[in-house]
Amino acid sequence: MAAPSAATRRKLQRKFKLRGFTLKVDALEEAAAFLARFPDAEDDALDLLLDELDKEPLQSSILDRDAVRRVVALLVEADEAVDAASPAATSARSALRVVDSFVVPRFHYDPIKKVFYEHTSRLAIHGEAGDKAALYRDRYQVLLQRLARDIYFSKPAFDTVMTEDDNCEITSIQSLIGCTGRRWIMGVISQLEERQFYLEDLTGAVNTCGFPPLEDREASLSMLMGLDFFGGGVIPTEETVRLSTLEKKAMNDMFVILSDVWLDNYEFGKLGEMIAARSRLKEHSRFLFIPGPDDAGPSKALPRCALPKYLTEELQKHIPNAIFVSNPCRVKFYTQEIVFFRQDLLYRMRRSCLIPPTTEETSDPFEHLVATITHQSHLCPLPLTVQPIIWSYDHCLRLYPTPHTIVLGDKSDQKAFKYTGITCFNPGSFANDSTFAAYRPCTKEVELSALES
Repeated sequence: MAAPSAATRRKLQRKFKLRGFTLKVDALEEAAAFLARFPDAEDDALDLLLDELDKEPLQSSILDRDAVRRVVALLVEADEAVDAASPAATSARSALRVVDSFVVPRFHYDPIKKVFYEHTSRLAIHGEAGDKAALYRDRYQVLLQRLARDIYFSKPAFDTVMTEDDNCEITSIQSLIGCTGRRWIMGVISQLEERQFYLEDLTGAVNTCGFPPLEDREASLSMLMGLDFFGGGVIPTEETVRLSTLEKKAMNDMFVILSDVWLDNYEFGKLGEMIAARSRLKEHSRFLFIPGPDDAGPSKALPRCALPKYLTEELQKHIPNAIFVSNPCRVKFYTQEIVFFRQDLLYRMRRSCLIPPTTEETSDPFEHLVATITHQSHLCPLPLTVQPIIWSYDHCLRLYPTPHTIVLGDKSDQKAFKYTGITCFNPGSFANDSTFAAYRPCTKEVELSALES
């Protein structure tokens, strides 16, 4: 194989860098060999290769020959590269990026330097005692740094005459000793003794509680200096503009979400046959499967890994491009960030509720649930005794910065609710009452639907 030209090398390195990848020499040569197959459609072929690499559960952003060769082999085998030569097909394929929970980057907050830094060590599935403490500490630090920027809870830049009611600056519990009057603190609810709950920070505990205010998505992003909390890769400004333009044109693109679907091994294969028999549906759709709380898997702890291969291999034979990912999972549609979570969360949150939510603004339980998880910046803020979480992967359940859309697959009645610019909805239980939802990301419209009896 002839060595790639200098221009090809520069193009590959630049394009891969835009997607957050670094190429080793042997990986670059493999990618160049793939492009050489399509001299009249190099850019389209390269976009296709990058799109497929985005979907791979890669352990590192530094790519070697094996990682690239595996994807190239799949593309050549499925003959997708020929179809991708058309600009329309390329645009459709580059729209979607699926992010498995186990490849979402983890960040820690440094309260001294007031910056986030990425965790670079390997994350263990079976953590040590320190990982459990770090889970709560990291959740606390994420919320505290967000709260410290809120206009009502930050110290004024200049000395001004303020009343006690005006000044809501956060004080540590340790600093309350010897203080008089009203003080505001930030902490985690904990049960340090039977039937007694406390609000605990890193220095002490008191017995009162409340919710931290929510921060606007753009305000959060402006403080993160380009860090990729979502996991879809850092996108440069010029690429964001291009994707935003394509997103506005994607008027007919739609997500159809079915939740609480029950299929055994035989029915998985039957579903694959049904889809494969409808060529237009198979060719123009992507199928994403997320495990539910009662599905087979190594444990009930969150995040849950993808469905085991022995359950999915029959369906995969009929639909080679079906994607099986973790629960929760994240999807990037052009510039829009969408979080999918399959869990019967509403019932469990209501059972674990310590203080009944106020009904001043709404009495709708689903709206209370949405407010809770968004203010807490976490998909499942339940005690670990109620819902176990893999300690080192708790960051995969964070909702910070807030995504554009949250899909909560729950057995409860289907609902849709827009809260502070965030689109949240529950498609309902397909098994119980044949309900489902259609979501148009271009307009952020939700259509709650059901099959006729």
